[in-house]
Amino acid sequence: MGTDLIKLATKQAVKQKFAQSVAFMQQTRNLSLSFLSGHNIVSYRLGLIFLLVVGLCSCGSLTSSGLNGTNFKIGSNVTPIREIKPEQDNQATVYIQGQVEKQAPLMKQWAYQINDSTGKIWVITNQKNLAKGAQVVIKGKIRYQSIPLGGKELGEVYLEEE
Repeated sequence: MGTDLIKLATKQAVKQKFAQSVAFMQQTRNLSLSFLSGHNIVSYRLGLIFLLVVGLCSCGSLTSSGLNGTNFKIGSNVTPIREIKPEQDNQATVYIQGQVEKQAPLMKQWAYQINDSTGKIWVITNQKNLAKGAQVVIKGKIRYQSIPLGGKELGEVYLEEE
């Protein structure tokens, strides 16, 4: 009998808490609807969209001078080609951005010469649809091919796309 009384009291307490939660939700809904009554909800949505767009634009690092031609930068992690050095041990991963100048088919891959106004580099990739003049961003590992000829090192640095 004591356990039945505890179960009944627990059920009543749960019902009371549930009723309080429902009443609170109804008050909140009525309050938010009364706030919007007499106002056009479309203007609120447009205002919200405007604020979101302005917020997203302000988070970017693009300036008006950065939007034209070869000055366009995807991000600060893009490495200028002139900074890629011909070191045999260097196998770092970099992002480059530039324009496709030349293309050469290989056995199962393609080679593209990319120019970013600071220099040129060849990129080995599986992509076969990069047209001359196209602006590209490529992530790749720095590679170095040693070519000793007549006592001179004529090696070449290139990227292998990941």
